[in-house]
Amino acid sequence: MLQVLTASDQVAQHLRDEIARGTWKDVMPGSDRLARELGVGRNTIDAALLILEQEGSLEKQGTGRRRRILQVHKLDAPGLAMHVLPYDRGDIGGSFLATLWNQLQLAGHRVDLADKTLEELRMDPKRVARMVERTGADNWIVGGGSLEVLRWFSEQDLNTFAVCGRYSTLRIAGASPDKTKAIARCVERLTELGHNRIMLLSREDRRKPHPGPMERAFLDALESNGIQPSDYHFPDWGNEQADFFRCLNSIFRYTPPTALILDGSYLYTATERHLAQKGILAPRDISLVSTDYNADAFYWSEPQISHISHQWTPVARRVVNWASRLARGQKDLRKTMTKARFIEGGTIGPKPGRVRPI
Repeated sequence: MLQVLTASDQVAQHLRDEIARGTWKDVMPGSDRLARELGVGRNTIDAALLILEQEGSLEKQGTGRRRRILQVHKLDAPGLAMHVLPYDRGDIGGSFLATLWNQLQLAGHRVDLADKTLEELRMDPKRVARMVERTGADNWIVGGGSLEVLRWFSEQDLNTFAVCGRYSTLRIAGASPDKTKAIARCVERLTELGHNRIMLLSREDRRKPHPGPMERAFLDALESNGIQPSDYHFPDWGNEQADFFRCLNSIFRYTPPTALILDGSYLYTATERHLAQKGILAPRDISLVSTDYNADAFYWSEPQISHISHQWTPVARRVVNWASRLARGQKDLRKTMTKARFIEGGTIGPKPGRVRPI
């Protein structure tokens, strides 16, 4: 796994090591002093100190006062073997997993990848159980798990951290972006542009056994903006690629939507390509929004993709903090959310006069 450390990551790790060696007691030196001693910029120092604050190692005490040291990470503390179960193959090469892998190793943990993804296991708890039993691992980081899969993990004698997925009602640690306000703003903006035939296409694990928080927020936002939500706005489809394209062709056959929100960059890319082959372009003929931003796929897009933006770094730090607490024998079932916001790009526009059927 490629490891790419920012300057602030490197400084943060150096500060962890110095705290562990007892270089500073009770409180940290100020940013200016650290910048002079380490020969780096003040902004880099501030970013490194923020990393330590977010992981719970330091605590701010007010303007002009030095940060208090809360945790001392012993250099000889044994690391844990962490197993990562990704949602799909696309996650394996993504920047989030690379960052998480790197940060876990920096904290002294060993990291292994499950031999199958949740998608390959068909989100089936029985298949997941067989894979976990075959692996023999005790510590799991699960990406985008369904309610049934994460419920199974929560009922086992395992240490599990859910990255996104349906964990909110379970006794399990987890972290994810909170997209509820962002999706509400997206719907509000689309209705301001005259749209009322707005659809959200989400994977099955986000729809069943009941809509997830973002999906519920989408339906509530429709109602708040004068649109009575129905199955039309939140269609049901299978969980395979062929099911998705059948659904896409079907919804454009009779009463085509004027705006589509796609749950994930891969669904966005697949939809944009499929519609372009039919001569349907955004924003001329339809407005398109992605609920995620894929820097690798979207970076050079012109116009900019309308999307929901969030930062993965705080999520990775939360996972590392959880793993380090486990290594010290501390149980941690906390759930945390990071902020997200709607970014209006050039792929949405006023409601078109007519959307051509496929």
